[in-house]
Amino acid sequence: MMDPLSDVLSLLKPQSFMFRGLDLGGAWSIHFPAYQCIRCYALLTGECWFALDGAAAIRLRAGDCIMLPRGHSFVLASELSLEPVNAASFLAGALEGGVITHQGGGEVTGIGGYFTFANAQSAMFLDVLPDIVHICAEADRFALRWFIERLMQELRVPQPGSYLLAQQLVQQILVQVLRLCIAQGAVDNVGWIFALADPSMNAALSAMHANPSNRWTLDSLAELASMSRSSFASKFKKTVGLPAIEYLSQWRMLLAKDRLVNSKDSIAVISRSLGYESESAFSTAFKRLIGCSPRHYVSTQQTRMKD
Repeated sequence: MMDPLSDVLSLLKPQSFMFRGLDLGGAWSIHFPAYQCIRCYALLTGECWFALDGAAAIRLRAGDCIMLPRGHSFVLASELSLEPVNAASFLAGALEGGVITHQGGGEVTGIGGYFTFANAQSAMFLDVLPDIVHICAEADRFALRWFIERLMQELRVPQPGSYLLAQQLVQQILVQVLRLCIAQGAVDNVGWIFALADPSMNAALSAMHANPSNRWTLDSLAELASMSRSSFASKFKKTVGLPAIEYLSQWRMLLAKDRLVNSKDSIAVISRSLGYESESAFSTAFKRLIGCSPRHYVSTQQTRMKD
């Protein structure tokens, strides 16, 4: 049986990814504009500055890893006083998995890039993450760095099955970072992923994910969490960011959208599998939460894939 984190990630199918290496020498400054993606970087040797727009600069040291869940713009520099060069011109002509050498290199080396997801609904789950995840602990950064280096290798020297393996490595990178978010951010952050660190909330979330067709109520979920109904309702909304039954409805709709596009099941079968008494009840709920009928959604997605 999959846990909630695995459930969500199974729906977030990597669509595109690009990773490269940098070998830098001398004085330099690079500006990376905002992009709708997840960015991930690892500094292998040396030190440099990382400055996210609107936030205090961070001094990165060899081994540190940085992840930007929403692809905000940032500057990477040897000195913050330098005028940054646009990343597009700096990286022009670089190959997937290749290494760019600047001014002879040898002082600062790193690897990094981005990945995007095919599922538009990924925003519902990834938007709860902080703007930046800075990974400093040796055990955490070693594991993440290994996955990034392995991905670089697959992109640099493609072999049979490389695309599938690269997709799996992208998900492994995301799992490593999300685990760290759960461990570090459960106290101060709101969202489904941080709630997984709380045993009572994890119990309720796991039950809804394991059996979305069940007729869950606040009473039954509170019982699983070993809490009173009122205490559970209050804590769930506080830690997850929305009421429990609303979360369940949104999770059902994410499953529905995935199955409508990626399975051959009829709307009636999907309706029953998600706990709706009739196709009509499912369609009403789908239109209320998604903004269109299931059939219109399928038609729109099919047109988009053809384009």
